Formats: sequence, C-alpha cells, structure tokens
Amino acid sequence: MEVTGKIKLINAEQQVSATFKKRELVVTTDEQYPQHILIEFTQDKCDLLNSYKVGEAVKVSINLRGREWINPQGEAKYFNAIQGWRVERLQAEAPAASMPPMPAAEAFEPATNFNEEEHDDLPF
Repeated sequence: MEVTGKIKLINAEQQVSATFKKRELVVTTDEQYPQHILIEFTQDKCDLLNSYKVGEAVKVSINLRGREWINPQGEAKYFNAIQGWRVERLQAEAPAASMPPMPAAEAFEPATNFNEEEHDDLPF
C-alpha cells in the first residue's frame, strides 16, 4: 500500500527500549478532505527520513499492522499501526519530452517536380 502527500512533520528518533527505536512521519494527503496520516518507521528504517524536509511531496510505502491486547478485566482491545518501509520524493509534473519547434508554414515550398502520371509501386 502507498500514501502520497506532503510531509507535515518529521519527529526525532525515539529510543523506546535498549533494542527498539522508532521515528514518526506525518503526511498530509492531497484530497478534497486532506488527511494527516501518522506513519511509523522502526529500527533501521528510521534513517530513511534523514534526507527529507517538511513540505516535500512524497510517496510512502506502508504496511498496516494490527494487534490484540487483553486488559486486566479480560476484555480484548485492538490497536492498528501504519508502518513505513520506503519513502520516495515525488517530482513535479514534468512536461512531455520537449519537441523541437516547428518551422513556420511559409518555410515550406510545394513540390514542383511531382508527376501524377509516374507509376510507383506503393500499395496505396
């Protein structure tokens, strides 16, 4: 899955435990009703955000994660997380491959050596 939009926020890396670290990114989608999507990057993926800045347009590849937690009363609670694993910059729409300019119409001269009587071997 992918999320595209502009970077709204890049949080600093958090060392959650001795062996686990995470970094959060917020991407604002470009829709009629923009959404602010919090995406978590963990472990070695935290470094992927080092070269990005707030305001840049990006495409983020994500995985949805879910887990169950049983509270002290024995009730099941469910939590979801959005985990990022790749980030790409989106380039502004580039114009189609540029074509050389067409010469002005008066630069063309009609053919003068054309003979309709001449036989050619073209099938059309």
